[in-house]
This record gives sequence, structure tokens and C-alpha cells, in this order.
Amino acid sequence: MSSDITPLLDKAVAGERLTSDEGLKLLESHDLLAIGQAANAVTKRMHPSPYRTYNIDRNVNYSNVCAAVCDFCAFYRPVKHSEAYVLKPEVLHQKIAETVELGGDQILMQGGLHPTLPLEWYEEMLQGIKQRFPQMNIHGFSPPEIFHFAKISKLPLKTVLERLKTAGLGSLPGGGGEILVDRVRKAITRGKVLTDDWLDVHRVWHGIGGRSSATMMFGHVETLAERIEHLERIRELQDETGGFTAFICWTFQPPEVVPWFDNRKDGVDMTTIPPAGAFEYLKTQAVGRLYLDNVPHIQSSWVTQGEKVGQLALWFGADDMGSLMIEENVVSSAGTVYHLTLDSIRRCITEAGYIPRQRNVFYEFIDESSATSIETHVEGLPVLS
Repeated sequence: MSSDITPLLDKAVAGERLTSDEGLKLLESHDLLAIGQAANAVTKRMHPSPYRTYNIDRNVNYSNVCAAVCDFCAFYRPVKHSEAYVLKPEVLHQKIAETVELGGDQILMQGGLHPTLPLEWYEEMLQGIKQRFPQMNIHGFSPPEIFHFAKISKLPLKTVLERLKTAGLGSLPGGGGEILVDRVRKAITRGKVLTDDWLDVHRVWHGIGGRSSATMMFGHVETLAERIEHLERIRELQDETGGFTAFICWTFQPPEVVPWFDNRKDGVDMTTIPPAGAFEYLKTQAVGRLYLDNVPHIQSSWVTQGEKVGQLALWFGADDMGSLMIEENVVSSAGTVYHLTLDSIRRCITEAGYIPRQRNVFYEFIDESSATSIETHVEGLPVLS
């Protein structure tokens, strides 16, 4: 283990809080194994049970229309684009019915910043889902969407969130976080919520009893110090509200083409940025586990990294393999397509030396406990301790 970071890793493993300078020193280090071992130790301290979790849900993008411009997004379309759409209720309900048939208990529902749909439209959509599928949790609407709803309806955030919760919104995803530093957000997006307002959406949601997740998309125009600043802002809000259930980070996936954007004079040509690899992903996730001492769960990102690295993430701070993800449109639009079956996810967890358990968005087990011993699964595997 590199002697220069050993005291920092020992500090984190002991449960002491890292400073931003210490977090940056870890990100600047190339001792991936040492950082991973420490993150794994923290995960085992926080989650000593033999279980590692996954959930079954479906990403439902109710619309791809967006008034903002994100240089990294190949999914959204301008309002009058020939490929712009808004899902009809019968199509939406069919997608949910298929999810139920596959054992899912949740949909992750997000869209763009549609410039004309009123708040009542979203309320009716939520009500329609809950009437037909009362058992389904709606993990819906990213903070940029919620902020947009408040802006176009001219209503306070609290009012908007209370109305959506009454209509059926169950939990809030952490989408649109990218990097929570305004320099970065202004460089790669236009017309999209900035850092303080992104955080405030979560703050208000937590204040009315809601739970949400936090995310980070890294490996583009941000510095390592800005990654730590992002983690610091998450940790500060979690100290204040305690409303984050999990942290999920993933590497920026450069779009192959961005068909709706030909003039890059006012943005960044992100098609030219090489993607960060497994080394940077595993290190950043592990540092996230060490730094976010108040966020209970870390989720693997096999969607961007693939099966093997997604499995390795369970030894680098993650305690959850994420979702079966029956449908995913945004990352795949950039040209990155990984698919895992339910059997594959369970196998990844088992081969890593744990017992797979299905959970809901609140990290409550929703399956029957397996009595299968894990001892026969760990022989010969490089288990980190």
C-alpha cells in the first residue's frame, strides 16, 4: 500500500471523515488496489450481512422533448424535431404491465424539459399509473425536471413536489446531476438547472418526507478537485436532511453523433472526449464510498462498464448491483449498450461471494431469504479484505 495515502485510508476505514483535500489526494493516487481494499472494508463495516442487492425496474422515458441543450445527450430532441415524442397513456401502461410480469416493483420515469406540458399533465399521468398499478413505485422526475415544472407553473418547489407526491410520486432519482459545480454545468449545458437549485429540489423533497438518490457523471470536462466538490455538496446535504438512500456514479459516454446539433460554437464537442475506463471508474466509486460516510448505499454501474467491471465494483465500495433495467434509452443513445439478464446479475453477486437479494427503492428486501451458503462460491476468488 502506498505510504502517502495509508493514513487517509486507515482514517476512512476507522469511520473518521475525510476532508476535501484528503479526498482529492486519494483521487490523485494511482494505488487502485489499496483504495479498493479500503472501500471494501468500509462497505463490509456498513453492510456486514452476506447479502448484496439488486432491483427490477424499467426506465420509462415519457418524452424525449427538451428545451435545454446538453452537449453530451444524444437522446433528447428539440420540440419540432421529427423524432420528438410524448408517450400515450396506453403505451406507458403497457410498458408498466410488462415490468410487473417480470417481477418488477418500480419504474424509473424521466423525460426532458418539455416547454408546454403543464403540471396537471404530470399529475394525471401519475394518477393514471397508480390507479392501474397501485403496487408500483414511481421513481420519477429528475431535479432538472422538477425545477422546470416549478418554473413553468410559477409555483414554489414545495407546492409542486407536494402535488406530485399526492398524485403518486414515490421517490426521486438523482438524474441530471452530472458534476455539481457551476463551471462544469455551464460549460456542457444551457438552459438547465445549476448546482444550488439541483440540491434544493432534493432538500425540499426530503423536507416533505421523500427519499431520493444522488448521482455523478464524470470523466468529461471536470477536474479531480471538482469531483470532490461534487461529493462534498452531496455529503453536506445528507448531513442536513438524511434523505439520500444511495449514490451512483458512472463514466461519461461520448455520443457517436448528436444529430440535432450541428453548430458547436456555443458548446463542447463531447464526441471527441475519450471515455474514462475501468480504472478511473473503480477508483472514483471507491473514493465515493470512502468520502460519503453518511450515504448508506453505493450502486454499481454495469450499464456503462459492462458485466465484469460491474461485478468488480462489489469489491470497490458497492453493495448493490443496481437494476435489471428492462429498458434503457439515454445511455444507449450514446452508443454504449450493455444488457444483463436477471440470472446474470444474480450470478455476478454469487460469484463475488455474496447472496443476491431483491430490494425496493428504499433498500428493503422484497424477496424471501435464500438459505444457500456462500462459502462454496468464494474459493479461488480475489476477495478484498
